[in-house]
Amino acid sequence: MTNGKLERVTRAVYPGSFDPPTNGHLDVIERAAGCFGELIVAIVVNPQKRTPMFSLQEREDMLKASATSIGGVRVEHFRGLLADYVKAAEADVIVKGLRVVSDFESEMSAAMMNRSLSDVDTLFLMADQKYSFVSSSLVKEVFFLGGDVAALVPEPVLRVMAEKRNNLQRR
Repeated sequence: MTNGKLERVTRAVYPGSFDPPTNGHLDVIERAAGCFGELIVAIVVNPQKRTPMFSLQEREDMLKASATSIGGVRVEHFRGLLADYVKAAEADVIVKGLRVVSDFESEMSAAMMNRSLSDVDTLFLMADQKYSFVSSSLVKEVFFLGGDVAALVPEPVLRVMAEKRNNLQRR
């Protein structure tokens, strides 16, 4: 935004841990990709968060396989501040998906901080209501306790999850 006027946005960054990617993530990716010339899906590598269940490579592979039919999408990862990554990527906007009101409450201050550090606005996309209850942590919990999550994650993700569960059960 310059002088209070919106500018044409060409490159957006959609950051997240994607541990694992869900159909809710893919819904946001697909809709955001339709709004921008290029969408970078950026996997956050955050050593201060608990250890992810899926390796960085697994998450990148799952996202690439799941988003293969969506044009204009690039999958990358980054360490450090999102504001620094966004500047280095020469992105015009940050995209965040919101499922429920509490998501907005927690994301708003991060958006304001990122704007103060990078002068890049955050665009919030509401999740499709059929995914409003879907979170990566809930999907993992249900799946690893034997529940069926096939309707909640893309097929490539389900395959990796099944392989991981089988490997854990062999130990």
